[in-house]
Amino acid sequence: MAALEIVESGVLIQLQDLGRYGVAEHGLSQGGAMDLHAYCWANLLLNNDPNAAQIEITLGQACFKVLEDCSIALTGADMNATLDGKVLVPWQTYQLTQGQILQFGYARDGLRAYLAIKSGFDNQTCFGSASTVQRNHLGGIDGKGGALAVGQCLYAKASSSPYRYQAVPARFIPRYQHEITVSVIESYQADSFTAEQKARFYSSGYQLTQHSDRMGCRLTGAKIIPQHAGLISQPIAKGSIQLPPDGEPIVLLNDRQTLGGYPIIGCITQHDLSLVSQLKPGDTIRFACLTPQQFELEQQKWFTFCRFFNVFQT
Repeated sequence: MAALEIVESGVLIQLQDLGRYGVAEHGLSQGGAMDLHAYCWANLLLNNDPNAAQIEITLGQACFKVLEDCSIALTGADMNATLDGKVLVPWQTYQLTQGQILQFGYARDGLRAYLAIKSGFDNQTCFGSASTVQRNHLGGIDGKGGALAVGQCLYAKASSSPYRYQAVPARFIPRYQHEITVSVIESYQADSFTAEQKARFYSSGYQLTQHSDRMGCRLTGAKIIPQHAGLISQPIAKGSIQLPPDGEPIVLLNDRQTLGGYPIIGCITQHDLSLVSQLKPGDTIRFACLTPQQFELEQQKWFTFCRFFNVFQT
């Protein structure tokens, strides 16, 4: 049965899961939830499959009518959500009743919120994922990569388990800030940059521009001019920091292209990418290079995250 009807689509709302992996050889982007920390907690609160599809709400101003009684979880940015005018605090679960109106305002801090439903949204998958990647015309409610639109109805998978209130412990709820410092694992191309260029890069603050999106964060600030402006195209990992000829960094994200030919100074850690995904245009990002010992600790943090949420394990 239909659970939610879209009354207002806001700036951008999409269906996302963990993403589409093993498809880069076809030139397809992985997609998936930008803030993995928020996404994984939303499914855990409802005891969902770790890959259950959710609605990723960017900036806010979305509105839904409840068509059938259902249980939801809200995580990510606080968007002043209300249920029939009553304020809903994120990072916990709620029981919705038929006929109620779920409304989101603009994000206070952060950029993206996640709306999960008990058992996950029921929709078709392509290459094993429901994630919406508009540039590849894949995923979403129509399977063609379209953003969610007014009038569309979202269906929930069947569930027989009763509603149970759950909330994320306070120590695991992030504070989305307007200036952050992220950890960088230097790439094999880091030697292509001089010591002076690296010093300038790591000592500078960069602002996100209005041209940032799910493909990447475009930054403005101190220019780092690569010694070699162009290279043979190479596979690109999520979080890679490219330096194009104009010297202004680009952090490549979920919907990035699969190949690129600009020098890469390093890659942002998985943990910090969730924080990067919550930055708005005008916010500031700084970079810090990891030592080998710090890199080992970051690896352990990521393995612990994967085990706790039962994701990305083979």
